[in-house]
Amino acid sequence: MHGGGLELALVFLLAAVIAVPVFRRFGLGAVLGYLVAGVALGPYGIKVISDAEPVLAASEIGVVMMLFVIGLELSPARLRVMRKPVFGAGGAQVALSGLALAVIAMFAGGLGWKAAVVVGLGLALSSTAVGLQLLSERKALGAEHGRLAFAILLFQDLAAIPLLAAIPLLGHVASATAGEPAWLAVVKAIAAIATLVLGGRLLLRHVFRIVARTKMPEVFTGAALLTVLGAAWLMQLAGLSMGLGAFLAGVLLADSEYRHELESQIDPFKGLLLGLFFMAVGMSIDLQRVMSEPLVIAAMVAVLMAVKFALLFAIGLHPGGLGRRESLRLAAVLALGGEFAFVVFAEAVKAGLLDMAMRDRLVAVVGVSMALTPLLMVAVTRMLDANPPRVEKRAFDAIPDGHPQVLIAGFGRFGQIVARLLAAHKTPFIAIENDVEQVDFSRRFGNVIYYGDPAKTELLRSAGAANVKVFVVAIDKQDDNLRTVRVIRRLYPDAVVYARARDRRHAWELLDLGAKVMRETYHSSLKLGEQVLVELGVPTDVARDHVRRFHEHDERLLRAQHLVRDDEDALMQTVYDARRELEELFSADVGEGVLGEIVASNDEDPQRN
Repeated sequence: MHGGGLELALVFLLAAVIAVPVFRRFGLGAVLGYLVAGVALGPYGIKVISDAEPVLAASEIGVVMMLFVIGLELSPARLRVMRKPVFGAGGAQVALSGLALAVIAMFAGGLGWKAAVVVGLGLALSSTAVGLQLLSERKALGAEHGRLAFAILLFQDLAAIPLLAAIPLLGHVASATAGEPAWLAVVKAIAAIATLVLGGRLLLRHVFRIVARTKMPEVFTGAALLTVLGAAWLMQLAGLSMGLGAFLAGVLLADSEYRHELESQIDPFKGLLLGLFFMAVGMSIDLQRVMSEPLVIAAMVAVLMAVKFALLFAIGLHPGGLGRRESLRLAAVLALGGEFAFVVFAEAVKAGLLDMAMRDRLVAVVGVSMALTPLLMVAVTRMLDANPPRVEKRAFDAIPDGHPQVLIAGFGRFGQIVARLLAAHKTPFIAIENDVEQVDFSRRFGNVIYYGDPAKTELLRSAGAANVKVFVVAIDKQDDNLRTVRVIRRLYPDAVVYARARDRRHAWELLDLGAKVMRETYHSSLKLGEQVLVELGVPTDVARDHVRRFHEHDERLLRAQHLVRDDEDALMQTVYDARRELEELFSADVGEGVLGEIVASNDEDPQRN
């Protein structure tokens, strides 16, 4: 395509807008959508872009920004805590995967040991961009396997530095930096990192404080971009990874008061440029090479992903300390090749370790593995969902009849607060919870709680429910909540039952059963509303009175709607009527509306009262 930058930008955006929603609709994720769009637009597709290298180089800024945002989430204290998974699990993964793939490259690929070591270590690196994006899409960055995956990827970024430095030493051809001693390259790297860390600690907060005082959003955005790109440029000058520089800059600002503002400023750029990066990777997949050697490429991809999957699964178990299911998820997200391999193999060609044909095969293998990873994650997720973890069955506790006055069914956040208040009042109560883990956890803090299903007739009777004065049903799951209330009302029709309601419709069902309803977020919301009114200058007694009247009004509305809940038109009419009634109620306070006129006329003529 021989168009200008505007035409190219339009094509990229159009491809992203079409491909990504389609792929996400079928559960395949945004990354695969970007990759396929890149293949379609690239030199091996419809040739919108004839050379993918410039696009790939420019779009790497997206990866840089992603690592900056990740750094903002990691304070130095958290990094110190992560040192064991980073160097333990990360080091084991790079060493074992690199060794295994190097041996395969020597004996199956016919490479010399030097070339095999470079190929093995290059393929041992996984894609930071793809892996973290897939974890982010599934909201798994905070999960156990997500945290370990990040630690491994962080070590891989660090390991890539000495690997690039070693390639010219292993090869026959001098590179641009081979004229300087190896120790000088190491000194440069250490000096660059020290400059960034020390300079960042001393200057960054002061710079952003000055910029924030300008109160100009565009200046703050410019300062954020300057920080990210400046740190990346400094690392690049020293021959290090640009992403490492951005990551360190993010870590330095993780404890600052500007962290959230910086993240909000960088996020839009990061999202767009990451999408462009994935599309550029798709453009780099040599379809001609894949089509001319389909069995060879397929075999290489299968070996790469199988070896890394098996080793990552083992590392997840030990030293990672994950369970089998989490280890499978870890292996699925990191079994692919990485974008850094493109750089490693290009340097290996310059150093005379690889020929162009082998380089093209390896680049195609890495690209195809990236495209297959979202599918592998979907397959592993579905397999795990189809085989839920076995829960060890445990017999319900034998509950002594201690003559409790209150029985609490469900001991989560809601039930615990009720229990603490009763305990402070020295009121005897009994708590029953159907979640084994919650029971064991609560018992560690000295709570008297029993494992069992509060909807079981025999359990209620053995717990002395016949003498209980008040039942509190604080179960979170709506179906279990209703089932328990139903059983209690059937066994003890005259009992007082307070039940936790998730929303209005749940409340109506509980009212049908004769329970007294407590909506779980309702009272805390009213209290917050009262505090907001006070902060806005409303006198405390007036704010409290408004909240009281709103509460009375909403309770009447709840019961009125309960009577017509099956009639959609009548239900909507109650909403309109209630809104108008509430507006008139509060307008009367300032002498406005119909009620205000009535109040005013009564004040003028006291005999009417």
